[in-house]
Amino acid sequence: MLAQTIRYRSTRTLFGRPLVAVAFGPDYVKREKWGHARGIIAIGNAATGWIAVGALARGFLAIGGVTFGGIALGGCAVGAVGVAGVAFGAFAAGGLAVGGLAVGGLAIGVTAVGGVAVGTMAYGGLAVGESILSNLRQDPAALEFFREWLPWLARREGK
Repeated sequence: MLAQTIRYRSTRTLFGRPLVAVAFGPDYVKREKWGHARGIIAIGNAATGWIAVGALARGFLAIGGVTFGGIALGGCAVGAVGVAGVAFGAFAAGGLAVGGLAVGGLAIGVTAVGGVAVGTMAYGGLAVGESILSNLRQDPAALEFFREWLPWLARREGK
């Protein structure tokens, strides 16, 4: 059985791009193995647009399996803001988070918060870095820094 092909492009355009584009499945005429939607709002196997949703998505707001964008949400995300199972970005949150500010199970960044946190300022169950805050060690600089950003920490520490 051949895979079903779905293609849609709105007649309305913005900056020469269709407002909405949908592309799923192969296009045998264009020799594409899977659909690549290109539009302001793009939805498909691969999607490129301001808002992109797909297995592979690229856009200002990208949502999908593997995503690249300003705000990237998905299984694996790379963006200014990355939220995913595996996330990379200036702000990254996820199971594995790597970035300037990283929050996750394993967080690696300039500032890292997580179960295992590695960074210049690190806060977690196991924290590694210049200034750390963990159950085993509480550096004064890290305590001051994280109290400013995490007000509930002062109550947790009983001070």
